[in-house]
Amino acid sequence: LASKDIDALSPEQNEIAMEKATKAMTAFTNKYLRNTGTSLCADKSVPAVVIRGLAEHKLTLGAPLCPCRFYEDKEAEAKDGYWNCPCVPMRERHECHCMLFLTEDNAFAGTD
Repeated sequence: LASKDIDALSPEQNEIAMEKATKAMTAFTNKYLRNTGTSLCADKSVPAVVIRGLAEHKLTLGAPLCPCRFYEDKEAEAKDGYWNCPCVPMRERHECHCMLFLTEDNAFAGTD
């Protein structure tokens, strides 16, 4: 759905679209955790908020743009791809600004 399409949805349709996008981003997160050997933050409210933000951006921008940064132009950033999850710093150095994907040596990494 494009941003203009989201605006045309009823509140109920928007809620369904958001639920579907959140499930998709949760599945992506779980797969990426397995593939990279990383962990979620021990404080489960952190990944919950980040995943929701990624889902919102996936719906409104068409890409899971990192929700933890400020952008002058979100649409341009989403098209550029640098900050789309997993962002370049995460892919290259396992550095997740959002604390969604944490390495085992991170004090905030969960154990489950």
